[in-house]
Amino acid sequence: MPEPTKKDETENESAPPPPEKTTPQEGGNEKGKDEDDTSVSTPPADGVSKPAERKDSVWSLGEGAPEESEKRDDTQRSTLFIEKPQSGTVSVGGNITFIAKVEAKDLLRKPNVKWFKGKWMDLASKAGKHLQLKESFERHTKIHTFEMQIIKAKENYAGNYRCEVSYKDKFDSCSFDLEVTESSQAAPSIDIRSAFKRREIKQQEEEPEVDVWELLKNANPSEYEKIAFQYGITDLRGMLKRLKRMRREVKKSAAFAKGLDPAYQVDKGGKVRFMVELADPTVELKWYKNGQEIRPSAKYIFEHKGNQRILFINNCTMTDDARYYVTAGDEKCSTELFVRDPPILVTKGLEDTSTYVGERVELSCEVSEDDANVKWFRNGVELSNDPKSRYRIKVEGKKHTLIIEEAAKNDTATYSVMTTGGQSEAKLSVDLRPLKISLALEDQTVRLGQEIHLKCEISENVEGKWYKNGQLIEASDRVKLYHKGRIHRFIIPVSAVDDEGEYMFVPDAYNINIPCKVHIVDPPKLHLDGLGENNTVTVVAGNKLRLEIPISGEPPPKVFWSRGDKMVTDSGRIRAETYPDSSCLVIDAAERDDSGPFRITLKNEAGEDTALINIKVVDVPDPPQAPNVTEVGEDWCIMTWEPPANDGGSPILGYFIERKKKQSSRWMRLNFELCKETTFEPKKMIEGVAYEVRVFAVNAIGMSKPSMPSKSFVPLAVTSPPTLLAVDTVTDTTVTMKWRPPDQIGAAGLDGYVVEYCFEGTDEWIVANPELTDKTKFTISGLPTGSKILVRVKAVNAAGESEPKYYPQPILVKEVIEPPKIRLPRHLKQTYTRRVGETVNLVIPFQGKPRAKVSWEKNGSPIDKNEINIRNTENDTIIFIRKAERGHSGEYDMKVEVENLVDKATIDIQIVDRPGPPEVVTIEDVWGENVNLSWKPPKDDGNAAITGYTIQKADKKSMEWFTVIEHYHRTSATINELVIGNEYYFRIFAENMCGLSEDATMTKESALIAKDGKVYKYPVYDDFDFSERPLFTQPLVNTFAVAGYNATLNCSVRGNPKPKITWMKNKVLIMNDPRYRMFSNQGVCTLEIRKPSPYDGGTYSCRAVNELGEAEVECKLEVRVIYHGVINPGEPLSLAGDNQVYNAPTPLDIPFHSHPLFPHANAFSACKVCISLLF
Repeated sequence: MPEPTKKDETENESAPPPPEKTTPQEGGNEKGKDEDDTSVSTPPADGVSKPAERKDSVWSLGEGAPEESEKRDDTQRSTLFIEKPQSGTVSVGGNITFIAKVEAKDLLRKPNVKWFKGKWMDLASKAGKHLQLKESFERHTKIHTFEMQIIKAKENYAGNYRCEVSYKDKFDSCSFDLEVTESSQAAPSIDIRSAFKRREIKQQEEEPEVDVWELLKNANPSEYEKIAFQYGITDLRGMLKRLKRMRREVKKSAAFAKGLDPAYQVDKGGKVRFMVELADPTVELKWYKNGQEIRPSAKYIFEHKGNQRILFINNCTMTDDARYYVTAGDEKCSTELFVRDPPILVTKGLEDTSTYVGERVELSCEVSEDDANVKWFRNGVELSNDPKSRYRIKVEGKKHTLIIEEAAKNDTATYSVMTTGGQSEAKLSVDLRPLKISLALEDQTVRLGQEIHLKCEISENVEGKWYKNGQLIEASDRVKLYHKGRIHRFIIPVSAVDDEGEYMFVPDAYNINIPCKVHIVDPPKLHLDGLGENNTVTVVAGNKLRLEIPISGEPPPKVFWSRGDKMVTDSGRIRAETYPDSSCLVIDAAERDDSGPFRITLKNEAGEDTALINIKVVDVPDPPQAPNVTEVGEDWCIMTWEPPANDGGSPILGYFIERKKKQSSRWMRLNFELCKETTFEPKKMIEGVAYEVRVFAVNAIGMSKPSMPSKSFVPLAVTSPPTLLAVDTVTDTTVTMKWRPPDQIGAAGLDGYVVEYCFEGTDEWIVANPELTDKTKFTISGLPTGSKILVRVKAVNAAGESEPKYYPQPILVKEVIEPPKIRLPRHLKQTYTRRVGETVNLVIPFQGKPRAKVSWEKNGSPIDKNEINIRNTENDTIIFIRKAERGHSGEYDMKVEVENLVDKATIDIQIVDRPGPPEVVTIEDVWGENVNLSWKPPKDDGNAAITGYTIQKADKKSMEWFTVIEHYHRTSATINELVIGNEYYFRIFAENMCGLSEDATMTKESALIAKDGKVYKYPVYDDFDFSERPLFTQPLVNTFAVAGYNATLNCSVRGNPKPKITWMKNKVLIMNDPRYRMFSNQGVCTLEIRKPSPYDGGTYSCRAVNELGEAEVECKLEVRVIYHGVINPGEPLSLAGDNQVYNAPTPLDIPFHSHPLFPHANAFSACKVCISLLF
């Protein structure tokens, strides 16, 4: 559909020649002037005139320029649209939606879509009340949908639109037209083109003539061809050359007061008038046409009116279309005359036509002139006579014909023809020809693996689609689809079971289908590849057998199971289960009687198949007999058993042995590898514990039940031999032996000992004790004096007698005297000291035989056994005092006698206690600040040496005692550094190894420390008046603070009574504000401002008030903001209010120092702030 045109804003000095061929869509548009120019548009195909487009429309077209899409490389173009927006028509005030769809299967992200009107107007910026752009995405189909909806359309919305889609290097675009028609209630529109034409087929009122020259001079060069076609200009190129000359600047002429117009136009057969006005009427005037002088005639008429010279040209023809000029002396004035052909009228219009698909269609019309320029349109879009186009235009004189060789369904449209003086349109309807089925598809039964061949024939040569069970079938290596003329074939060379179904052929564009059914058959077959030799299946007795036999066949065959003459049903312990592709024989809890052959038979309409399957039921062996324990050791035994009577149908592979304690119910496996023999030796049993053992038999099927347990048995072992066998005593007729128990007794315990002896030179051992003795000492009696015997001892328990322990040498039966010997312990060789109340228990061993006699004396007198307990044995004596007293101290004499032999020892026992206090303490002398004391040692030293004295003093006024000297050894001492004027008492404690005495001896008199010389009289002083009005000793100083860091203001004040301190900001009292904290310590007053901001700046004052008056100091605080961080060394730093930026020093440039604004800042941060504040 042609786009509207407008005048160019500026006229070019020279107009470029028009392109050889320009379609209405290719013509660009320029912005019009500010005047209300009228645009001219080609009427749409439906014959309704389209109103001129307003200049102030928000959808006015942009300046004509090459489209960006035309500059793209053709190699980058690709088809992205799967559905393009189609041209449409809408009434004024109606709504219309254009839809574009893009498939996202190969796109990683959403494509970029733009909508344009004309060439350059991007409609994304115009979205609003009348225009909405939408987009959506369907995840299942992976399709992006883009919609442009026009709401309440206006007349100026009509025109050409374009949709562009791009993704990376891919690009696609589509143009479409929008036609806006007036509603039935609106007044009929007027075709503006009628103002520039004489008449159309339907005559309208006369309109003023349009100057084609003015249109060409003001039009865009891209509009030249359209204007030439509308106004019947045949020699457009020559006209443009003359127009170029007309645009040259005309110099002022001295001969002509008024010259010719640049150009004149006249219709063919009409009359034209040229007029010039001379400055001098006497000058000779001549007229020329294309350089040839014009002579007066009936065609050319000259007229003189005063200074005006007029030329009339009557009955203009196309030969009069030329360049004319007039000369006056040496000057001339030129013009151009354009002779316009009359408009071409449509004398015979197009007629509505209906046809069938594939037929030849001819749409014809007749015009008023031979070989006239006629344009054809389809739905408002111009059709070209391109050889590649499916439309062919034929011209025969005044008859013009549009030919479509093979009409298609989409050729249904409104076709129109347009001339310079009229137009005509007609509707073409292309329908499908009624379809007849010449040969329908037939139902087929095909054996599996054979060819499926479906064939049908229809009356029309159209394409079609094949369906199976409603699903579209595409051609592939397996499926062959053929179409030749009106015959369609469907072939599958090798059929499969899945190929069975309902097939259907549907011709394209017809609502008809040709169905058929394909039935696949296959003889039944048993697949026994997974079974063993001779189709034997082995199952363990008690287990469930589920034998699944794969089967095949189409249709699915019927399955029959039998055992002998009896059929196997689908219920019971032995049953058959049938599935589409298999059959199962199920035996619940298989028994040995279930062994034997089973027959399976398959039958269907294609045949039958049968096979025998052998079922073998095996079981675990019977349990062996109870084992026998033939031998028992310390932690082992030997057991034997017999093989089981029944091996369960499978050879015995071995045995497992278990044992348990008799009192326990937990059995423990002894071997993890099968024992191949019927004898086993369990080990690592606990001695003395009763055990039982049992056996399991194992074959390939599994393990039997356990055998009965064996009789209980207890692993036992004899003890080791007794140890340290020695001779205790020997008399003339007896020998006493002693020994120690065995090192290893065992779990069986120790029942006793057997003592045996034999005389030297014989091998006969005589049992000395007929009954076992449980003691480790035994006396062999009844021995002849002077004889020699050998002795051995055996330990006996439930397991028997141990190995004997021999005494290494013969023993002479004769008594031997051992002299007494006291073995006094080392700590008793010195004085044995104990405190009063402690226990004394002394053991003194001795030796001597036979029958040693022990006696005790204390300080030469016998010991009182009521106070001291004495207990004697053969080897030692014990002296025991339960609670020692000081009277128990002394020398104790011990004497051991054996016949005439004696041994003695003395033990010194000392019982000590704390000493008594010293005797009289005397103040010997007092001088200056010193006092000399003397005393006597205590009468009772506690039975221990006095180790020192402790001296204490007490002021007479307070009588609080303070230690002056400790651990002092002498009996006189000088006490120094006493306070003059005080009066003191002194006391002394005695000390020994047990500690200080319980009491102390105090001086009876006191010692007064007086000053030598005159007595000083203390002067009397009046009380000093310390009252003082407040006075600031350190005033406040002006301070800079950094925003965000705590700041403090400090000053010091004195006054008595203590003044009350108040703080003020800008003369306003600071009270109950959490941002401020006030401190006062020892007269130093501090105000802390927490994280101040620039608003905290101002004048701060501190006021001190007491009864005598008041004082006040003030300072100014300025809070600055750091615009650059102070973290990185050397970073530029600036504060609010500064005009310069300084580089803060690093920590190496300035040493660390504190800053009142940053008491807790580190060295670097404090230095940077200080430097900034200094500036």
